[in-house]
Amino acid sequence: MTLSDILTFAFVASLLVISPGPNGVLIARTVPTSGRAAGFANVAGFVTGFYLHGAMAILGISILLVKSATAFAIVKYVGAAYLCWIGIKSLIAAYKGGSAVASVQPAKRKRRLAGAYLEGLLTNALNPKVSMFYLAAFPQFISVGETSLAASFSLVFVHSLINAVWFSAMVLVLSRLTAMAQNGSFQRWLKGVTGVVFLGFGAKLALYRPNV
Repeated sequence: MTLSDILTFAFVASLLVISPGPNGVLIARTVPTSGRAAGFANVAGFVTGFYLHGAMAILGISILLVKSATAFAIVKYVGAAYLCWIGIKSLIAAYKGGSAVASVQPAKRKRRLAGAYLEGLLTNALNPKVSMFYLAAFPQFISVGETSLAASFSLVFVHSLINAVWFSAMVLVLSRLTAMAQNGSFQRWLKGVTGVVFLGFGAKLALYRPNV
């Protein structure tokens, strides 16, 4: 795998990372309501999800998911249900309102880190499109004769690094908007929009049909 191959993959992966999706929406919801640390926990979950998808693609499990309509449907609908659950939870929180300042107190933030990490992990891991991207990308960027395991995980590392840099920057930007983050009306609006968007992503994933 040449430097040109890596740079080309990095460009394609960057377009995928910065395009609107559930990861960005989750960060936009988490940071104002739970703090910067929880946002970074989301990012750590995203990165872990990429390595899970990479391992699945390398081991051939993703091929089974794509070729088996039943297996793919199970993963797809579980992922769609999870996205819809986040959406419904956000809508309920927006309806109930509550104190925004209390939600970002340090004592509660520590307790939220594991949950934020798990949210990031599940949001990414339950999206079968990531594995399909790897299945499509690996054969195009890995040269014949090289160690496919090392080369594949090198591409996963590049993809996860781009993801970590992009969403960490988003976390830092959002965390500086402290006055807005502590505004109860803004948080209710944010949770409401997040709920609708996640329900939309869940419906889109449920209706998704792979081109195989």
